[in-house]
Amino acid sequence: MKAPSAFVRKAVGGARANGHKVFLCTGRNMPIIGQDILEVGFDGIIASAGSHIEVGGDVLFDCVLPEETIQECLDIFHRHGMYCRIETPEGIYTDPQMEALLKTAQPDASNSELIRMQKEIEAGIAIRPYDKYPKQGAYKICFTSRDLESVEQTKAYLGDRFTYAVHAYSDSGSCFNGEIIPKGIDKGRGIERICGYFGADLKDTIAFGDSMNDYEMMKKAGISVAMGNACEEIKKAADTVCKTVWEDGIYYEFCRMNLV
Repeated sequence: MKAPSAFVRKAVGGARANGHKVFLCTGRNMPIIGQDILEVGFDGIIASAGSHIEVGGDVLFDCVLPEETIQECLDIFHRHGMYCRIETPEGIYTDPQMEALLKTAQPDASNSELIRMQKEIEAGIAIRPYDKYPKQGAYKICFTSRDLESVEQTKAYLGDRFTYAVHAYSDSGSCFNGEIIPKGIDKGRGIERICGYFGADLKDTIAFGDSMNDYEMMKKAGISVAMGNACEEIKKAADTVCKTVWEDGIYYEFCRMNLV
C-alpha cells in the first residue's frame, strides 16, 4: 500500500473538516496496515475486504472464518498446485513457495494487489511462514497460481460459498493472483453497514477503487471513482476515472467534487 502523500493527507483532513466522513477501505487485515496510513486520520476502517469494520476505534463488525473452512480451502488450493496467503486478526502467514513465486513475477501495471505484495516483501513487512500459523481461523485467503486453469478448477469446490477476485494479469504472465471472499461479505456490504450505523443513505457515498476486490463496493456506492492505475474491469464499473495513485488522484478528485 503506497505511503500517503501530503496531498492525500490534505484531502482527507480537508474533507473531514467540511463535515464529510472518510473511511479507509482495504483488502488488507489490520496488522499489516501501516502506521503512516492510520495517522492520516480516518473516521473508521473497512479492512479484510469487509470482514472487519471499525468506527472511531470501536469494532462494528468482525467475521473470522472457522479453521475447518480454512483448512478445506487450503487443501483444495494445494491439491491444484496453488500457493496461499492466510490473513488473520493477528497477522499474515504464507506458503514459502508463494513468496518465491512473487519475487519472480512480472505484474501487469494495473495489478495493484500483486505489486503491493511484492513491495511488502521488499520492505520486510512481518509475513510469517505457514508453520507458524496458529490455526484459529482467518478472514480470507489470497492465492497465486502458475496457470488460470487451476484457479478455475477450484471454483467447482468453493465457488458456491466464495466470491473469487482474480486480479489483472499480463498476457505473458506466469503468476496469477487473487483472493476468495465469503459470499455476503465484501466492501460493498461494508459501506452498507457504515451507512446503517450513521443513518446515512448509500446514494450519498463515494467510493474509490483500483482492484477487483473493490468491484462490489463500486456497484453499491452512490458515485464510484476508479483510480487511473485501476484494472479495466474496475474502470468500466466506475462512474468516472481520476488520476493514478502516484499522481495523487484522490486529492484532485476531492477538489473536483468540492469535498475540500
